[in-house]
Amino acid sequence: MMIGRLAFRNVLGAGTRTWLNVIALSFAYVTIIFLQGLYEGMNDQLEQATISSFYGGGQYWQEKYDPYDPLSLVDAHAVVPAALRSLVEENAAASILVRQATIYPQGRFRNILLKGIDPSQTILSIPTSALGEKDGALSALIGSRMAKSTGVKKGDQITVQWRDVHGAFDARELTIVEIFQTSVQEIDNDQIWIPLNSLRQISEMQEEATMVVLKGNAEPVRDVNGWKFKDLNFLLKDIHALVSTKRIGGSIMYLVLLFLAMLAIFDTQVLSVWHRKKEMGMLMALGMTRTRIIGLFTLEGAFHGVLAALLGAIYGIPLLTYVAREGWELPQATDSFGYALGERMFPTYSAALIVGTALLVLIVTTFVSFLPTRKIASLKPTDALRGKMT
Repeated sequence: MMIGRLAFRNVLGAGTRTWLNVIALSFAYVTIIFLQGLYEGMNDQLEQATISSFYGGGQYWQEKYDPYDPLSLVDAHAVVPAALRSLVEENAAASILVRQATIYPQGRFRNILLKGIDPSQTILSIPTSALGEKDGALSALIGSRMAKSTGVKKGDQITVQWRDVHGAFDARELTIVEIFQTSVQEIDNDQIWIPLNSLRQISEMQEEATMVVLKGNAEPVRDVNGWKFKDLNFLLKDIHALVSTKRIGGSIMYLVLLFLAMLAIFDTQVLSVWHRKKEMGMLMALGMTRTRIIGLFTLEGAFHGVLAALLGAIYGIPLLTYVAREGWELPQATDSFGYALGERMFPTYSAALIVGTALLVLIVTTFVSFLPTRKIASLKPTDALRGKMT
């Protein structure tokens, strides 16, 4: 207790030098927590958006389906197995049939994916309830990005051309009954959604699908012949890779800040040990052991970390709370990156993140404070009293 009080008094007695170190170290505290919370919030935001809109609780892919190979779509369809069909009937899954097609908006042509989905499904957050027959034309849903890029508005009719199961071309009019807003580009860009039964009928693929999306809490059926189950770990792999890359890049910034703060504390400790030689000699002459003196100086350095945490909390808590509530506005160009970030990114700060960061910085600060004090171990009291350092 006596060493602790003495160390704290010495730290406060250093005045401006102490507070400059504390301010620099508090920036490192707040920056680390902000960046890590930002990446954690990005991960949560991407996961929640894609799961609710497209991934559900996992997907069954027809064995020939490959989302990165458009040519696979020609053969990527099959009759939904009985095990999966029963899940669909129980509203624990939703079937999706995917076909390549071409549309002709405003005299132009554009290759798209024509996707059929049950209008009554509740597995995904797509507003499929708006789908239905309208004046003999097929009703269709498109996302806001698709509407903007094609110039199509709600109520417009466009011609769509596709190939049926036999490879024969056919065409029909689509009526755009709804344009929905979504941050998930996997259900928006170059895609049109129509009723599943209608797509099955015009493609002559009765009871067939390309994928089956499970409900979030549905238990997967194992070993479905001809279908491959893709769990969320697989489906979210790209998102996790993106966030990991961003974390590595962001860590460079806060490591530089932390290094600068640690360098300032190291220099402070070196100067303190050098200028306080006579004080150390007097303490040893009064009976204080070298180990306790080393502990005194190390504790003084550690108090910089404690004061920095308190100072960081004073301005960091209101700042980070505001950002978490209002979000971090993203530039418009971010929408073209292909990830479901939306217009704002909301950081997530957990207790584990805050406590872990505080402990990490405190441990590093204590270690850096200890390094210059090793010289004290070989110091003789008589030399210290004469102002010598061997």
